[in-house]
Amino acid sequence: MTATASTTAPAANARALGLAHYAARGVLEHVLAQHGTTFQQQIALRAATTADAPQTSDDLVSQVRGSLKADPADIRATLDELLARELLVEDGTHLRPTDAAHELLAAIGADSGPISARIWGGIPEEDLIAAGRVLTLITERADAELAALTA
Repeated sequence: MTATASTTAPAANARALGLAHYAARGVLEHVLAQHGTTFQQQIALRAATTADAPQTSDDLVSQVRGSLKADPADIRATLDELLARELLVEDGTHLRPTDAAHELLAAIGADSGPISARIWGGIPEEDLIAAGRVLTLITERADAELAALTA
């Protein structure tokens, strides 16, 4: 009988979660570097391009901070970089993604899509659902702990 990851892998823990995160992020950062883009820039652009309504810089800082737990000053510097690259433009008090931003994200998606398919492919749906439940709970608990630490 051949062993599978589901029968031989240890229970999930913080180390396993961290290793998975950094392995996947390393892959993405390699793709992003080929497009001259940083991880934080990509997160900010995605927030701007997927928003239901125009976003102010404060809105985007809040969204990126919620995702990355990054320093607001660093996020504002990232928004300035995106403005300088003309991936975002000011429209009154709002920042809007440009066509170039949409094209960049599409190119990143085209380059990272096949890699993601290889990484995620073949994982049983029930395993993905269970992992999703666990990761959501861990995120909620960690966010609560961080809020308590920074209050």
